[in-house]
Parts: sequence; structure tokens; C-alpha cells
Amino acid sequence: MRICLWAIGKSHEPYVKSGTDTFTKRLSHYFKTEWTLLPAPKHSGMLSELDIRKREADVILEWLQADDYLVLLDEKGKELSSPELAKFLQQRANDGNKNVVFLIGGAFGVDASVMKRANFTWSLSKLVFPHQLVRLILAEQLYRAATILRNEKYHHS
Repeated sequence: MRICLWAIGKSHEPYVKSGTDTFTKRLSHYFKTEWTLLPAPKHSGMLSELDIRKREADVILEWLQADDYLVLLDEKGKELSSPELAKFLQQRANDGNKNVVFLIGGAFGVDASVMKRANFTWSLSKLVFPHQLVRLILAEQLYRAATILRNEKYHHS
């Protein structure tokens, strides 16, 4: 199973790049892992929030394969504990999912078409975080889940 980490927008800011790179590398010991930064729409300053979400959705849906398992990160999604996330990853592997795509949407959220396509909507917290920090938290939590699956010492419950 491959874990695909997708985010709309520019490259990782220096203040999160080191941590994101570290946890992505660690996660890669358990699952093939790759980051994809999807480009924000051009001339977005001239577009409404609705139009921005629609253009971002066009890119997301174009990049997705029919058999990709899409996990949308959204504050209104289901919260999972770290052990529950580990079970979730194990279930995806057991189900034979080739690619599990974790999507961090744009600044204005995602279009309804992306929400409809999502196989699961996950909330990291009821709090709202800057998208750059979500990238770091996502990579760390997935790494934590992988160590739980292997019964390694990183996670202390």
C-alpha cells in the first residue's frame, strides 16, 4: 500500500519542512509514502471562494485514480485516536487498497464534488490549524500509527 499525502498550495514553509521531511522519511520505512503539492488556481485573487474551490476540485479529481481511497482532512470529519488511526491504516492494507490519498484542501476548504468522492472524512481536531502545520501533524500521526501497528515504542498509551 502506498500513502499519498496531497496538499493544495505552495511548498512546505521552512519552519515545518524539516519536521515534515523527518516524519515522511520515517513513515516510508513502513509504507511507500510521497507528497504531492497540487497547484493553487492561477489568478485566484480574481476568483470567488466558490470558484477557487471548483478549480481546485477539478485538479484533485483529475489527479485521483478510480481505485484511490481518498481520505479528506476536514474539521467536520470523524476524529480518531492514534490507535484508531492505526486500525484504520491496517484495514486499508487488509482491503487491498493500492493508494490511500490523504488530502489537505485549500484555504477555503473543498468543493462538494470532492467531499462526495471522499471515502472517509477525518478531523485531526475540532481546532483549526494552519495548512502548513496540518502537513506536519499528518505526517507525524501516520508515522505514529505505523509504529503502533508494529508494536514499537514511539507511542505511549
